[in-house]
Amino acid sequence: MFLPDTILLSVAPSAAQAAGELNVESLITDLAFILILGAGTTLFFKWIKQPVVLGYIVAGFLASPNFKYLPSVTTESNIEFWAQLGIVILLFSLGLEFSFKKLINAGGSAVTTALIIVIGMMCAGFGIGNLLGFSDINSLFLGGMLSMSSTTIIIKAFNDLGISHKKFASQVFAVLIVEDLFAVLMMVILSSIALNNSVQGSEMLFSISKLLFFLIAWFAVGVFVLPSALNACRRYLNSETLLIISMGLCLGMAVFSVYCGFSLALGAFVMGSILAGTSFAERIEHVTLPVKDLFGSVFFISVGMMVNPDVIVEYASPILILSGVVIVGMITFGTFGMLVSGQTLKVAIESGFSLTQIGEFAFIIASLGMQLGVLDPTIYPIVVAVSVLTTFTTPYFIRMADPVYGYVERHLPKRLHFLIDRYSKTAGEESETGKIWRAVLKRYVWRILLYATVLTAICLISGHWLLPLMTEIMPQWGRLICALITIAAMAPFLLALSYPSSKKNERETLLSANARFNVPLVVLRIFRLILSLAFIYYAIASIYTPRTGLFAGLGVFLLITVVISKQVSRQMHNIEKKFIDNLNERELRRSGHNNNIISNLHMAFVTVGYACPFVGMKLADSGLRSTYGISVASIQRGTTVIPVPSGNIRLFPGDTLSIIGTEDEIQRLLPAIEAQPVENASGVKATDMKLTSLQLSDESVLIDKTVAESELSTRYSSLLVSIMRDGVYITPDKSTTFRANDILWLVANPELLSGLR
Repeated sequence: MFLPDTILLSVAPSAAQAAGELNVESLITDLAFILILGAGTTLFFKWIKQPVVLGYIVAGFLASPNFKYLPSVTTESNIEFWAQLGIVILLFSLGLEFSFKKLINAGGSAVTTALIIVIGMMCAGFGIGNLLGFSDINSLFLGGMLSMSSTTIIIKAFNDLGISHKKFASQVFAVLIVEDLFAVLMMVILSSIALNNSVQGSEMLFSISKLLFFLIAWFAVGVFVLPSALNACRRYLNSETLLIISMGLCLGMAVFSVYCGFSLALGAFVMGSILAGTSFAERIEHVTLPVKDLFGSVFFISVGMMVNPDVIVEYASPILILSGVVIVGMITFGTFGMLVSGQTLKVAIESGFSLTQIGEFAFIIASLGMQLGVLDPTIYPIVVAVSVLTTFTTPYFIRMADPVYGYVERHLPKRLHFLIDRYSKTAGEESETGKIWRAVLKRYVWRILLYATVLTAICLISGHWLLPLMTEIMPQWGRLICALITIAAMAPFLLALSYPSSKKNERETLLSANARFNVPLVVLRIFRLILSLAFIYYAIASIYTPRTGLFAGLGVFLLITVVISKQVSRQMHNIEKKFIDNLNERELRRSGHNNNIISNLHMAFVTVGYACPFVGMKLADSGLRSTYGISVASIQRGTTVIPVPSGNIRLFPGDTLSIIGTEDEIQRLLPAIEAQPVENASGVKATDMKLTSLQLSDESVLIDKTVAESELSTRYSSLLVSIMRDGVYITPDKSTTFRANDILWLVANPELLSGLR
């Protein structure tokens, strides 16, 4: 079992005690042993073209006491410690890839699909768990484990099959982004249920509300503070210092999360998602990648150590049943979710068949259940076996998607096919007023959530910390001073909360389209005013009395909204602008949109991609100024900065260019300068190309065709080197005609030539 978070935080109080409890030699011995095994198994799995995660699991099994033919680790608690650290680093890395900006951009289709999948698989897992004889709490955890597809496995499968560029792949990636957030929420909810040993609605609602409050508070403070702090010390941030800072922030937030009553993993995930929005995100991902790979491998190896062959043999039937539930359930709910969200039938089926596996989060949720002592130990190896089985089948189901779609399309009733096509077309259509309403409501919701969270935090700090402090220092005036400080801190956020979320031109457009739109706009405004008044009442009532809070609150509200609204609104506008700029820092820095020099000239910072057409060229020959109108102010290459580079300086991949141009010029340049290699759609690698011979039979399609007519280079990706005819080698040209029994010598992938014989 894994160590609980509380144990991990209980650091030895003294060095002497720590030295007495920790055997450094056995710790290093165990780590060396599992890493050597991991290296060997991963090399083998790379060779057989399988995900390395499976190699780690196999290595863990080989290192466990369940495998009798090799020595096992000396102390399992050593591996448990590293595994817990691995979970923290993994969640931090997932947060870096996640970001709230990506969640917003994922769109309603991804959110709808992910929600249907998670709810559907949770219900299916819970039901199957009860049928298999598991307790309610075990069945609930089982449902959570079965509801999350594996991001790692899917990315690996898409890359191997060369389909990452297809439309459905982007939809699948968006669903996986949303599932990451749902997984984090699920961990908190399951923890609450496990600790209370009940599924009470009130307890669950309290846990979710508490989680949302802290998520918004951390996010708001992090977005407002971190980007500015990192930019302030940008010139001092080399790879070493950036690694130390990012790991410090990760572990610090993890500890703070535990202090607030949540898990280490949640804090690490939140910090990763905050840093993902900064301009340092790519660099942080790069410098932390070795750390993630190291501790992530230890975590997956620890998962493999839980595999017990006796348990797998004993529970072979449940393993097969659960594997079938995962495959069928993911296909069903994934396809249905995509159809409901307005995707075409083809995209829906391809997406559903791509999600047929479980992975990282299944192990993390299982580890959580073991930590809390509520998960049956036999479930862990069962889930691992299900994960391994569904991982192996994933590529085959992805390949099956197109044939299945062809079959469904042929046999689907025309009426139903027409309705699906019509729904997918109309679902993506939206009127102008609908777009405006969506923008207004989106702005309305996030402002209420953000400002209400900040105001709640101010009230809590005032009541639990500031009031006792002030009354202790100044017994007579303490309450009044506390009330004044609290109201002053709340004032800008109260004003922002009470102001309308719709802009003047938006209101005019809505009212011109339909006068009835004025009613919901007024209702929304009234609700925000009432909410603002409620916060003032609560703040004053918690310091004095409810009666005082009612009358004084009304007076303070009028004072803020009428007398000092202009001064406060200006201050709030600056705060909001700072928050939005920090939230979009990566995009703003890349586009230069918020970095005006003069008039319409912007300064942007872009990174040269590996497929950029200017790579290797001198600046003078690149055409950046003549073709795009762009001037290069500086080049950062690693830790070296080249200010005002001359025309003889060459461009290399990874260079960060400081460029100056108009907004249109920069936007026109970005696709070219940031170009990355296109995924090889055919799946052919350079190492697959070999010098091979091929003898033509009488039935070969090449007989009596010339070299030009055969189209060997374009159709078969091959180079004809020579022809052996009657024991003599001849050098072919375009007019050379192929004959029966000719032996062709070609540079090609032999698998692509099977149809030529």
